[in-house]
Amino acid sequence: MPEPFKNLINPATVRSLAERMAETGRFQKDAFVGDATDGLEDLELKDRIRHIAAALDRHLDDDYELALDHVLKSLPPEAGEDEAIGTGFATWAFCQFVETYGQDHLELSVAAMYEITKRFSCEFAIRPYIAAEPQRLLEVLRTWAHDENVHVRRLVSEGSRPRLPWGMGLKIFQHDPEPVIALLDLLKDDPSEYVRRSVANSLNDIAKDHPDKVVEVAKRWMTNAPPERKRLVKHALRSLIKNGHSGALELFGYGAPDISVQFQLTNKRVELGDSVEFEVDVTCKSDQSLLLDYAVHHMKANGKLTPKVFKWTTRKVSAGDVLSLTRKHAMKVVTTRKYYAGTHKIELLINGQSFGEEEFELYLP
Repeated sequence: MPEPFKNLINPATVRSLAERMAETGRFQKDAFVGDATDGLEDLELKDRIRHIAAALDRHLDDDYELALDHVLKSLPPEAGEDEAIGTGFATWAFCQFVETYGQDHLELSVAAMYEITKRFSCEFAIRPYIAAEPQRLLEVLRTWAHDENVHVRRLVSEGSRPRLPWGMGLKIFQHDPEPVIALLDLLKDDPSEYVRRSVANSLNDIAKDHPDKVVEVAKRWMTNAPPERKRLVKHALRSLIKNGHSGALELFGYGAPDISVQFQLTNKRVELGDSVEFEVDVTCKSDQSLLLDYAVHHMKANGKLTPKVFKWTTRKVSAGDVLSLTRKHAMKVVTTRKYYAGTHKIELLINGQSFGEEEFELYLP
């Protein structure tokens, strides 16, 4: 099993941070290390970062401006163009320090995040500032969208995501995504794949609240789009495509299917750890593109069924073609799902439309 992510924030991380701080100003590194590591290993990832940031606050100057100056002097070298911005985990504590203690000093803190982000992304730290002063921060982000540093440009899209995982939600943008879309417009043809992938993830966030709006943006962006932008749009629409949104599917050539279908399970009694198998025969009545997926409707503790869509295959077909396909889906134990005995379903989805459901019984050992 892989090492838990939280273990990247450990006593050695704290000591490396303390040594940098001691090199650039008056700092009682041993006292800080003792304070910051006390109870550290009992905490989860983000609580570890908050714990270290709180220790920084206790051991730095009481004057925020002087404390921040000490932090900035202690920054490691900038991350390279192709270097993952999350490798210097000790620097995350600096982001958290600015997030927690700097909101009464907006200009100083925003300028600090600009520098810190070149080493470790302030995508979490900047969000309370955006929520408190959206217009001022949008103006800053518009300027940063043209910055020469790739990590600063990525902060524009990642920091403004309405639903950033692990980060506070930006309700103002969940309600009205237009300001974010305007920022993404500036970055959609960024030379860096790292930035473009962030743009796609932000659009995917927006699609959770405004699916039709995102399809409108995607259609506009697909006009005379270079290959890189086409890949961005496809990634941005991945959730809509998986969920069968007709507008998203049509944008990639998957219209209403002109077919007839036979669909059946080959086993209707499945033990946990085995596979449920099904067969599909598709008779094609015209030339078209087909996107075949399926949903497993899992039994929950309350007895209700909840679907999860799984990708399967895509085919370009001609009139008269007959596709004969089989699929096995393993009902194996995974850490992210708890199984319950009882009636489950397999649902066949073609171009986002349902072409039948078949039940099977899942038995637990």
